[in-house]
Amino acid sequence: MNTKIWIPLILAVIIMNLVSFCLMGYDKRCARHQKWRVPEKRLFLVTACFGGLGGVLGMKVFHHKTKHWYFRVFFPVLLILQIAAVAAGMVYFGF
Repeated sequence: MNTKIWIPLILAVIIMNLVSFCLMGYDKRCARHQKWRVPEKRLFLVTACFGGLGGVLGMKVFHHKTKHWYFRVFFPVLLILQIAAVAAGMVYFGF
């Protein structure tokens, strides 16, 4: 597979991770200031769309959503699945 396809895919993954990380920080800030929060569904959706690293780092850096078992379990699981999917794609398409 040529690099014309890989570059946009890599950029999309980087952008989703940044969005996921920033959403975690934004939601933590809203929680501290008692403002409207980001719905948990949205946090999971962005993290599931190849934002796993950003979600996990957001949990660690901002100490956010760490008391909810489903975040502690599923965010790392999503990250592992995303790493496996990227690795499989790289092997299959020959990067």
